[in-house]
Amino acid sequence: MHVLILGGTTEARRLAEILEDRAPRLRVTTSLAGRVTAPRLPPGEVRVGGFGGAGGLAAWLRAHRVDALVDATHPFARTISAHAAEAAAGTGVPLLAVRRPGWVPEAGDDWHEAGSLAEAAGLLPALGRRVFLTTGRTGLAAFAHLDTIRFLVRSVDAPEAPHPRHMEVVLDRGPFTLDGERALLRRHRIDVLVTKDSGGAATAAKLRAAREAGLPVVVVRRPPLPEGVRCAADPDEAAHWLLTHGR
Repeated sequence: MHVLILGGTTEARRLAEILEDRAPRLRVTTSLAGRVTAPRLPPGEVRVGGFGGAGGLAAWLRAHRVDALVDATHPFARTISAHAAEAAAGTGVPLLAVRRPGWVPEAGDDWHEAGSLAEAAGLLPALGRRVFLTTGRTGLAAFAHLDTIRFLVRSVDAPEAPHPRHMEVVLDRGPFTLDGERALLRRHRIDVLVTKDSGGAATAAKLRAAREAGLPVVVVRRPPLPEGVRCAADPDEAAHWLLTHGR
């Protein structure tokens, strides 16, 4: 049985590790987009780069005799998720999406939801002037016009233009500690946090730090999965589905 994991996330790496441990004879290939300079590689085979759209992915599934496709990409990777659904439907390859649960506001949170990065940018002038932007290095163009706001941008790799004029960049990779997030907010005098609803524990400490500091948080809602796609909440659930399917 050959499983293709569309990866790049903690869940994708963990799924590959579980399959290596529980089913060592299973052939597992993880596909990475190639946007991160030094990605953490999972066990098994690894390919890097795009497929050339849904048609290219479908051709790859056929050429490499893939028996099951797992979309374990980032919850905001809307394009590849749509391509995966289309390619799976066109080839008859079973598709499973792995999506960690989204974050839920707690008592004391001051959350402002946005449907897109552009909508999030529109909320900022009324909320503060020193923004901790944790939406990644792509999509910064949505905030480039906000010349009266100073941004602290955190990403794994350096962002490219267009981006905000007043911007300081912190290159770092999670998981992040609560003490570290508290110190960062104080050191940079942050008064607004902007984040995507990525879910998971690796980057959740910033939400608690913002809650303790009484800061408003702009949360960009995640896009829905393509209609009809089966979903697992974690790698263990995905592995169970795969191994049951394999038998």
